[in-house]
Amino acid sequence: MSKKTGTILVVDDEPNIRRVLEAVLAKDGHTVYVAENGRKGLEVLTNQPGIDVLISDLIMPDINGVELLASAKEMNPSISVLMITAHGTIQSAVDAMKLGAFDYIPKPFDLDDIKLVVKNALERKGLEESAPATPRRKAKVAKRDDNMVGSGPAMQEVFDMIDKVKDSRASVLIRGESGTGKEGVARSLHFSSIRAEQPFVPVACVALSEQLLQSELFGHEKGSFTGAVGQKKGRFELANHGTLFLDEIGDIPHTVQMMLLRVLQEREFERVGGTETIKVDVRMVTATNQKLEKLVEEGKFREDLFYRLQVITISMPPLRERADDIPDLLEHFIEIYRADNDKKVEYASPEALEMLMKYRWPGNVRELENAIERSVVLADSDAKFITPDLLPKEIRNGAG
Repeated sequence: MSKKTGTILVVDDEPNIRRVLEAVLAKDGHTVYVAENGRKGLEVLTNQPGIDVLISDLIMPDINGVELLASAKEMNPSISVLMITAHGTIQSAVDAMKLGAFDYIPKPFDLDDIKLVVKNALERKGLEESAPATPRRKAKVAKRDDNMVGSGPAMQEVFDMIDKVKDSRASVLIRGESGTGKEGVARSLHFSSIRAEQPFVPVACVALSEQLLQSELFGHEKGSFTGAVGQKKGRFELANHGTLFLDEIGDIPHTVQMMLLRVLQEREFERVGGTETIKVDVRMVTATNQKLEKLVEEGKFREDLFYRLQVITISMPPLRERADDIPDLLEHFIEIYRADNDKKVEYASPEALEMLMKYRWPGNVRELENAIERSVVLADSDAKFITPDLLPKEIRNGAG
């Protein structure tokens, strides 16, 4: 398959950056325009309406990158914008992504990173142009195994954020209480993105010791420690070109934190006990139910790693704050467990539904799912409704 090429505009007030990017991207077959400031960039955008990708420095003396982004999107809504930013302005780049930027790359950048993001932007543009017109997504998303179901405003914010950042390579931190569905968000980010055909690799960090976690993430060479009887590829290698999901990131020890920081910065690592440097292209998604800021203050979590991980933050609301989604979730889980258990249950009785709506759900969506599975299993073979007597005692008492 031939490599997709496009028309690119590079806007930066540093001549060396303009020259290098122009040469590298032109060598890949792209048509490249350059401009030394935001005002000149606007002139190119006006005179060349077919620009596919805008690469812009964030901080410029006249019109800054965010202002240029807004004007570019107004002229051409389908244009992809890549922000180049210095370390101290990463938060501004994140804000730019919320306004429609495709991705950002901090200085000093790797030219391979630039080429990869441009490639991803052009692929996404091609997919959007070739896809048939579809109606606006319904408020309730499709029912999938990730249990991402809901039509209320809280979940709509989550869905909107997923849509905005799904194709970016930026790290995403998913925050929320246990049982809220953080892995579901990670799966949605991956399987709705341009990486969907590549691996999605989850790791539960809390369940692994330090040595085992190092081996799981980075792999090991034969004889590197007791029990290492052969070479093993780590999860980073297995997730190459795809997504690595690290659940409960707050529980990883300091040694592993340092190793993760290097992979995020350099996109390379060595297996435990090895000397070969392995380069990877992995989109990192992490999740936690802890206050990472507090762990940073206590010296238990590296501050530099924290900021690298939370480029984009998605917060999953607890179920008690989105009770309006319970009817949709109820229908979803009944459909699953009715088929699994060969039952005829269709919904909950009004009394049972009222109890479900009033309960505070300390275990969140996971607790609701368990309660519905239990109720369906206990229901008579010809029962059409879940009744209060089928619900767990704590739900009946809690609702009262």
